[in-house]
Amino acid sequence: MKAVIMAAGEGSRMRPLSYTRPKVMLPIANRPIMEHLLIEIREAGINEFVIIVGYHDEQVRDYFDRGQKWKTSIEYCSQKKQLGTADALKQARERLDGDFLVINGDIIAYRQDIARLIENEGTAMAVTDVKDGRQLGTVEISGNRVVRIYEKSPKPTSSTANAGIYRFGLEIFDAIARTPKSLRGEYEITDSIQRLIDGGTKVSPRPIGQWLDFSYPWDLLTANEKMLVQIKSLNRGTCEENAVIKGPVSIGAGTVIRSGAYLVGPLVIGKNCDIGPNCYVRPHTAIGDDCHIGSGVEVKNSIIMKGSKIPHLSYVGDSIIGESCNLGAGTKTANLRLDGKNITAGDTDTGRRKLGAIIGDRVETGINVAINVGCLIGNDSHIGPGATVSGLIQPDTKIF
Repeated sequence: MKAVIMAAGEGSRMRPLSYTRPKVMLPIANRPIMEHLLIEIREAGINEFVIIVGYHDEQVRDYFDRGQKWKTSIEYCSQKKQLGTADALKQARERLDGDFLVINGDIIAYRQDIARLIENEGTAMAVTDVKDGRQLGTVEISGNRVVRIYEKSPKPTSSTANAGIYRFGLEIFDAIARTPKSLRGEYEITDSIQRLIDGGTKVSPRPIGQWLDFSYPWDLLTANEKMLVQIKSLNRGTCEENAVIKGPVSIGAGTVIRSGAYLVGPLVIGKNCDIGPNCYVRPHTAIGDDCHIGSGVEVKNSIIMKGSKIPHLSYVGDSIIGESCNLGAGTKTANLRLDGKNITAGDTDTGRRKLGAIIGDRVETGINVAINVGCLIGNDSHIGPGATVSGLIQPDTKIF
């Protein structure tokens, strides 16, 4: 059996992080979302993959290549225009000759649940109970059959969500051929499945356990916390005298931990980083390759992507910093409202009491910049000395 991974879309709700990369390439514990997923599918028993790419496809192709690193085989199909999930799957038709697995590339499911779906006879879909299904498709189940699938609704009638994992036979392509555009102007795979159901095909619901879905940037922080709990201590770098390491901390090759650095796990640090001297890196932080965390810097519960530098006297809490950013001395992120209420980012209630900034790639700040809670800063922006920024800042903005 082959697995088809849907990885063609941008994920516009992930902006500003998705302006410069597809959603599936956003990092969790220093690995792209889709790498975690590919490993779980492989461990469930599938090692042949068809990845459907589109938006910034070069990043997916360059990173995963033909799958040799993971002892798998990977083929690619291109969806030149993002016309929906059914249209994306249609691109893989010529590479499939029997039953197959389809999975959204922007989720993380686990091997035991995937294996049970693979073992199912006939068409099946994974489902999971959720507290809030407004950002997810939901399903109606009668007995052991799915009878109705609903796309995202502001008032969902069910708490059973579509988990975005399917087992199909080739008959799904006949249903896709008969699927009209949805109200959103796309060809939806859920509409194709509904056509199968209406035509008498049994679609079995298969409940799954732990499952991570990513709608907004702050969902990455929640997942990062959960994934880092699993790491083990590993040191491939160099630690100077008087560096303190507590709990599980993974340190990549070529990284130097300088004197006075105080690291508390769970924590992962990539390759060729320069950490310290005299900094404090707190739990549930992931620091990518080639980063610099310098003197007097505190980082807490954050994702720092590769090539970014926070060299002097700064605080970053509950935040995501994109690639190749440089934060000037004294740059600080606020991460808690004075009234303790949930933080809003853009016009969305994040559901979090603590959230700092979401910063795109190649952002630079001058000295003593203050970044307010829930601030979204687009890539390639420059924020001058002493500025205070809030709300939504578009890419390529200059604030002086």
